[in-house]
Amino acid sequence: MGGRLVFVSLALLVSACGSGPCVTRPPEAGPASWPASASASAPADDPVYGPRRARMVMEQIVARGVRDPAVLAALRAVPRHRFVDPSDRDDAYEDHPLGIGRGQTISQPYIVAAMTEALALKPSDRVLEIGTGSGYQAAVLARIVREVYTIEIVPPLARRAERTLAEMGVGNVRVRAGDGFLGWPEAAPFDAIMITAATPKIPQPLIDQLTEGGRLCAPVDQTYEQVLMLYTKRRGRLAKQELFPVRFVPMTGKVRE
Repeated sequence: MGGRLVFVSLALLVSACGSGPCVTRPPEAGPASWPASASASAPADDPVYGPRRARMVMEQIVARGVRDPAVLAALRAVPRHRFVDPSDRDDAYEDHPLGIGRGQTISQPYIVAAMTEALALKPSDRVLEIGTGSGYQAAVLARIVREVYTIEIVPPLARRAERTLAEMGVGNVRVRAGDGFLGWPEAAPFDAIMITAATPKIPQPLIDQLTEGGRLCAPVDQTYEQVLMLYTKRRGRLAKQELFPVRFVPMTGKVRE
Protein backbone atom coordinates (compact mmCIF):
# COMPACT_ATOMS: atom_id res chain seq x y z
CA MET A 1 0.00 0.00 0.00
CA GLY A 2 2.98 2.30 0.39
CA GLY A 3 3.02 5.27 -1.91
CA ARG A 4 -0.70 5.23 -2.73
CA LEU A 5 -2.59 8.41 -1.96
CA VAL A 6 -6.02 7.49 -0.67
CA PHE A 7 -8.01 10.17 1.08
CA VAL A 8 -10.28 8.64 3.64
CA SER A 9 -12.85 10.58 5.59
CA LEU A 10 -13.93 8.96 8.82
CA ALA A 11 -14.79 9.98 12.35
CA LEU A 12 -13.06 7.14 14.12
CA LEU A 13 -13.90 7.95 17.68
CA VAL A 14 -12.25 5.11 19.43
CA SER A 15 -9.89 6.92 21.74
CA ALA A 16 -6.71 5.31 22.99
CA CYS A 17 -6.48 3.51 26.30
CA GLY A 18 -4.19 1.65 28.70
CA SER A 19 -3.69 0.31 32.21
CA GLY A 20 -6.64 0.28 34.57
CA PRO A 21 -9.54 -1.93 35.57
CA CYS A 22 -10.05 -4.86 33.23
CA VAL A 23 -13.09 -6.46 31.72
CA THR A 24 -11.57 -9.63 30.46
CA ARG A 25 -11.89 -13.23 29.36
CA PRO A 26 -8.76 -15.35 29.13
CA PRO A 27 -7.37 -16.00 25.64
CA GLU A 28 -8.11 -19.45 24.28
CA ALA A 29 -6.74 -21.28 21.28
CA GLY A 30 -6.92 -18.39 18.82
CA PRO A 31 -8.83 -17.96 15.58
CA ALA A 32 -10.09 -21.53 15.72
CA SER A 33 -12.01 -20.69 18.91
CA TRP A 34 -14.62 -18.88 16.80
CA PRO A 35 -17.86 -20.78 16.20
CA ALA A 36 -17.66 -22.82 13.00
CA SER A 37 -20.73 -21.01 11.62
CA ALA A 38 -18.80 -17.75 11.61
CA SER A 39 -16.33 -18.94 9.01
CA ALA A 40 -18.54 -18.78 5.93
CA SER A 41 -18.78 -15.66 3.79
CA ALA A 42 -22.58 -15.90 3.72
CA PRO A 43 -23.65 -18.41 6.39
CA ALA A 44 -26.95 -20.21 5.90
CA ASP A 45 -28.30 -18.72 9.13
CA ASP A 46 -27.49 -15.19 7.93
CA PRO A 47 -29.38 -14.85 4.63
CA VAL A 48 -29.76 -11.09 4.95
CA TYR A 49 -26.38 -9.89 6.21
CA GLY A 50 -24.15 -12.61 4.80
CA PRO A 51 -24.61 -11.53 1.16
CA ARG A 52 -24.25 -7.87 2.15
CA ARG A 53 -21.01 -8.67 3.90
CA ALA A 54 -19.65 -10.54 0.90
CA ARG A 55 -20.60 -7.65 -1.38
CA MET A 56 -18.91 -5.18 0.98
CA VAL A 57 -15.67 -7.11 0.73
CA MET A 58 -15.73 -7.27 -3.06
CA GLU A 59 -16.86 -3.69 -3.74
CA GLN A 60 -15.17 -1.78 -0.92
CA ILE A 61 -12.15 -3.87 0.06
CA VAL A 62 -10.92 -5.95 -2.89
CA ALA A 63 -11.79 -3.22 -5.38
CA ARG A 64 -9.53 -0.82 -3.46
CA GLY A 65 -6.50 -3.07 -3.47
CA VAL A 66 -6.58 -5.19 -0.30
CA ARG A 67 -5.33 -8.65 -1.25
CA ASP A 68 -4.33 -10.52 1.94
CA PRO A 69 -6.48 -13.69 1.93
CA ALA A 70 -6.65 -13.85 5.73
CA VAL A 71 -7.85 -10.25 5.96
CA LEU A 72 -10.48 -10.77 3.28
CA ALA A 73 -11.70 -13.96 4.98
CA ALA A 74 -11.98 -12.14 8.30
CA LEU A 75 -13.97 -9.28 6.78
CA ARG A 76 -16.29 -11.80 5.11
CA ALA A 77 -16.82 -13.65 8.37
CA VAL A 78 -17.16 -10.98 11.08
CA PRO A 79 -20.75 -9.70 11.33
CA ARG A 80 -20.26 -5.92 11.43
CA HIS A 81 -23.98 -5.43 12.04
CA ARG A 82 -23.55 -7.00 15.48
CA PHE A 83 -21.30 -4.11 16.52
CA VAL A 84 -23.62 -1.23 15.59
CA ASP A 85 -26.83 0.16 17.02
CA PRO A 86 -29.86 -1.87 15.85
CA SER A 87 -31.23 1.24 14.16
CA ASP A 88 -28.10 1.36 11.95
CA ARG A 89 -27.95 -2.28 10.93
CA ASP A 90 -29.30 -1.64 7.44
CA ASP A 91 -26.21 0.53 6.86
CA ALA A 92 -23.74 -1.81 8.56
CA TYR A 93 -22.03 -2.87 5.33
CA GLU A 94 -21.76 0.55 3.72
CA ASP A 95 -18.31 2.14 3.38
CA HIS A 96 -18.55 4.72 6.13
CA PRO A 97 -18.37 4.92 9.93
CA LEU A 98 -21.47 4.60 12.12
CA GLY A 99 -22.19 5.95 15.57
CA ILE A 100 -21.82 3.61 18.53
CA GLY A 101 -22.74 6.08 21.29
CA ARG A 102 -20.66 8.25 23.59
CA GLY A 103 -19.96 10.45 20.54
CA GLN A 104 -17.94 7.67 18.94
CA THR A 105 -18.11 5.48 15.85
CA ILE A 106 -17.29 2.12 14.36
CA SER A 107 -14.69 2.76 11.68
CA GLN A 108 -15.01 2.51 7.92
CA PRO A 109 -14.62 -1.10 6.67
CA TYR A 110 -11.87 -0.19 4.20
CA ILE A 111 -9.74 1.37 6.94
CA VAL A 112 -10.16 -1.72 9.11
CA ALA A 113 -9.00 -3.87 6.20
CA ALA A 114 -6.13 -1.61 5.17
CA MET A 115 -4.69 -1.28 8.67
CA THR A 116 -5.02 -5.00 9.30
CA GLU A 117 -3.29 -5.88 6.04
CA ALA A 118 -0.49 -3.39 6.74
CA LEU A 119 0.49 -5.33 9.87
CA ALA A 120 1.27 -8.48 7.81
CA LEU A 121 -0.15 -10.70 10.53
CA LYS A 122 0.61 -14.37 11.12
CA PRO A 123 -1.61 -16.93 12.88
CA SER A 124 0.86 -17.19 15.76
CA ASP A 125 0.93 -13.43 16.43
CA ARG A 126 -0.12 -11.65 19.60
CA VAL A 127 -1.59 -8.21 18.88
CA LEU A 128 -2.26 -5.13 21.01
CA GLU A 129 -4.99 -2.76 19.86
CA ILE A 130 -5.23 0.74 21.33
CA GLY A 131 -8.83 1.91 20.98
CA THR A 132 -11.42 -0.88 21.23
CA GLY A 133 -14.54 1.14 20.43
CA SER A 134 -17.25 -1.28 19.33
CA GLY A 135 -14.90 -4.28 19.32
CA TYR A 136 -15.23 -4.82 15.54
CA GLN A 137 -11.54 -4.33 14.76
CA ALA A 138 -10.60 -6.67 17.61
CA ALA A 139 -12.98 -9.28 16.20
CA VAL A 140 -11.37 -9.00 12.77
CA LEU A 141 -7.91 -9.38 14.29
CA ALA A 142 -9.10 -12.34 16.33
CA ARG A 143 -10.00 -14.21 13.13
CA ILE A 144 -6.36 -13.97 12.01
CA VAL A 145 -4.09 -14.17 15.06
CA ARG A 146 -3.62 -16.21 18.21
CA GLU A 147 -4.34 -13.53 20.83
CA VAL A 148 -5.69 -9.96 20.85
CA TYR A 149 -5.36 -7.53 23.73
CA THR A 150 -7.44 -4.39 23.30
CA ILE A 151 -7.68 -1.25 25.43
CA GLU A 152 -10.46 1.38 25.46
CA ILE A 153 -10.42 4.69 27.32
CA VAL A 154 -14.23 4.90 27.64
CA PRO A 155 -15.26 2.26 30.21
CA PRO A 156 -18.87 1.78 29.01
CA LEU A 157 -17.58 1.09 25.49
CA ALA A 158 -15.05 -1.40 26.84
CA ARG A 159 -17.78 -3.24 28.73
CA ARG A 160 -20.10 -3.26 25.74
CA ALA A 161 -17.38 -4.53 23.40
CA GLU A 162 -16.45 -7.28 25.85
CA ARG A 163 -20.09 -8.31 26.06
CA THR A 164 -20.57 -8.34 22.27
CA LEU A 165 -17.44 -10.42 21.74
CA ALA A 166 -18.56 -12.86 24.43
CA GLU A 167 -22.01 -13.20 22.86
CA MET A 168 -20.33 -14.03 19.54
CA GLY A 169 -18.14 -16.70 21.13
CA VAL A 170 -14.85 -14.93 20.44
CA GLY A 171 -12.47 -16.58 22.88
CA ASN A 172 -9.07 -15.08 22.06
CA VAL A 173 -9.63 -11.40 22.92
CA ARG A 174 -9.00 -9.65 26.23
CA VAL A 175 -10.47 -6.20 26.85
CA ARG A 176 -9.19 -3.55 29.26
CA ALA A 177 -10.62 -0.15 30.19
CA GLY A 178 -8.00 2.56 30.61
CA ASP A 179 -5.48 4.85 28.93
CA GLY A 180 -3.54 3.00 26.24
CA PHE A 181 -0.48 5.24 26.50
CA LEU A 182 1.08 2.68 28.84
CA GLY A 183 -0.03 -0.32 26.81
CA TRP A 184 -0.44 -3.69 28.52
CA PRO A 185 3.01 -4.39 30.01
CA GLU A 186 2.16 -7.61 31.84
CA ALA A 187 1.04 -9.20 28.53
CA ALA A 188 3.96 -7.87 26.45
CA PRO A 189 5.74 -8.34 24.14
CA PHE A 190 3.45 -8.06 21.12
CA ASP A 191 4.17 -8.99 17.53
CA ALA A 192 2.01 -6.13 16.27
CA ILE A 193 0.32 -3.04 17.68
CA MET A 194 -2.53 -1.04 16.15
CA ILE A 195 -3.55 2.45 17.29
CA THR A 196 -6.99 3.51 16.10
CA ALA A 197 -6.93 7.22 16.94
CA ALA A 198 -4.63 9.98 15.71
CA THR A 199 -1.57 10.46 17.88
CA PRO A 200 1.08 13.20 17.83
CA LYS A 201 3.73 10.60 18.70
CA ILE A 202 4.11 6.90 19.35
CA PRO A 203 4.22 6.40 23.13
CA GLN A 204 7.53 4.97 24.28
CA PRO A 205 5.84 2.24 26.37
CA LEU A 206 4.26 0.87 23.19
CA ILE A 207 7.63 0.85 21.42
CA ASP A 208 9.10 -1.00 24.38
CA GLN A 209 6.30 -3.59 24.27
CA LEU A 210 6.75 -4.33 20.56
CA THR A 211 8.93 -7.30 19.65
CA GLU A 212 12.07 -6.83 17.59
CA GLY A 213 10.87 -6.94 14.00
CA GLY A 214 7.32 -6.19 15.14
CA ARG A 215 4.99 -3.86 13.26
CA LEU A 216 2.97 -0.89 14.51
CA CYS A 217 0.27 0.85 12.46
CA ALA A 218 -1.15 4.21 13.54
CA PRO A 219 -2.56 7.48 12.20
CA VAL A 220 -0.09 10.22 13.11
CA ASP A 221 -0.77 13.94 13.37
CA GLN A 222 1.46 16.00 11.09
CA THR A 223 1.53 19.75 10.47
CA TYR A 224 -1.42 19.97 8.09
CA GLU A 225 -2.80 16.43 7.93
CA GLN A 226 -2.90 13.00 9.45
CA VAL A 227 -0.98 10.19 7.78
CA LEU A 228 -1.40 6.48 8.34
CA MET A 229 2.05 5.21 9.25
CA LEU A 230 3.53 1.74 9.38
CA TYR A 231 6.50 1.25 11.70
CA THR A 232 8.85 -1.71 12.04
CA LYS A 233 10.99 -2.10 15.14
CA ARG A 234 14.64 -2.58 14.28
CA ARG A 235 17.37 -2.58 16.94
CA GLY A 236 15.00 -0.98 19.41
CA ARG A 237 13.95 1.88 17.14
CA LEU A 238 11.07 2.41 14.72
CA ALA A 239 11.70 2.51 10.97
CA LYS A 240 8.75 4.30 9.37
CA GLN A 241 6.80 4.11 6.14
CA GLU A 242 4.05 6.53 5.10
CA LEU A 243 0.94 4.81 3.77
CA PHE A 244 -1.75 7.40 2.95
CA PRO A 245 -3.57 10.45 4.36
CA VAL A 246 -6.44 9.70 6.75
CA ARG A 247 -8.79 11.49 9.11
CA PHE A 248 -9.15 10.14 12.65
CA VAL A 249 -10.28 11.76 15.88
CA PRO A 250 -7.41 12.46 18.26
CA MET A 251 -6.06 9.96 20.72
CA THR A 252 -6.79 11.23 24.22
CA GLY A 253 -5.21 10.72 27.61
CA LYS A 254 -1.57 10.96 28.62
CA VAL A 255 -0.31 11.20 25.03
CA ARG A 256 -1.67 14.79 24.89
CA GLU A 257 0.12 15.96 28.04
